[in-house]
Amino acid sequence: MKIVIDEEKCVGAGQCVLAAEAVFDQRDADGMVVLLNAAPPHELLAQVEDAAARCPTLAIEVVK
Repeated sequence: MKIVIDEEKCVGAGQCVLAAEAVFDQRDADGMVVLLNAAPPHELLAQVEDAAARCPTLAIEVVK
């Protein structure tokens, strides 16, 4: 699995961090998404897919 973030779409809602804190974080300065692991292990797939679904601007793409 690979994760692609469209930073221009991110609004800093933080839903991705709530869903998958091992994969996503937020910048302190502006709250925008920080990708901690662009290729997380398969065991985190459900959490990453949940994070992508929760994103209000659909800024997260999960490539399998």
